[in-house]
Amino acid sequence: MTPEPFGARLRHAMDTRGPLCVGIDPHASLLTSWGLGDDVAGLERFTRTVVEALADRVAVLKPQSAFFERFGSRGIAVLEKAVEEARAAGALVLMDAKRGDIGSTMAAYAATYLDKDSPLFSDAVTLSPYLGFGSLRPALDAAAVSGAGVFVLALTSNPEGPEVQRATAADGRPLAQVMLDHMAAENAGATPLGSVGAVVGATLADAGVDLAVNGPLLAPGIGAQGATPADLPRVFGAAVRNVVPSVSRGVLRHGPDASGLREAAARFADEVRTAVPES
Repeated sequence: MTPEPFGARLRHAMDTRGPLCVGIDPHASLLTSWGLGDDVAGLERFTRTVVEALADRVAVLKPQSAFFERFGSRGIAVLEKAVEEARAAGALVLMDAKRGDIGSTMAAYAATYLDKDSPLFSDAVTLSPYLGFGSLRPALDAAAVSGAGVFVLALTSNPEGPEVQRATAADGRPLAQVMLDHMAAENAGATPLGSVGAVVGATLADAGVDLAVNGPLLAPGIGAQGATPADLPRVFGAAVRNVVPSVSRGVLRHGPDASGLREAAARFADEVRTAVPES
């Protein structure tokens, strides 16, 4: 059977659970603030608490792979279990790995996150396109086979990003626009939403590019980085309904109490609903 595409599953999750993505970012400082050790036991307790508190109610959970990888194989084991349990509870899992390479190496990354037989199989993964958009083809093809999605870095929220992302290509377009145009081509004809998304920071003063990619727009920077849901219409314009606002520390700092996490996530979701029109 042909799997339901990620874009369709994401649209349904956003419409029923609200368009919010919560990051699972077990920083050492967050573990400490929760009264946990900066070790595998603390990582496991932190991650399990977030998944149990939020996976049955938010649209997307986004584990940041690096914070698990730093503990080696034991950290990866915690990540595998988190992915499995979050998906079982109904959340879509977006693996924030920002992978980007060429040829067989890109194919191996694709197999890690986008092959249903992998213990790290996720509903979507973040990718870096700055070895050329064509270098992502193994991941794009693997995602299409498994019904998964990808989110490609376009205009990120870090201050160093513009020196590359807003640099001018040979045809005069900003490099970010080049990447966005490739994404739009990949999503052409998809309904209700394509499965190739873009990462565009909510902290931008002005996107300054055409965001009509017919796919989801992951918007990091809400909360601790200074952006608010009220900023989304200004940054994303006509594409705002396809935005998936991403909050990490703004929710996670309310732990370790599960009710605190749930209340914070619900508050952000309500703010997004207020700021973003339903149609």
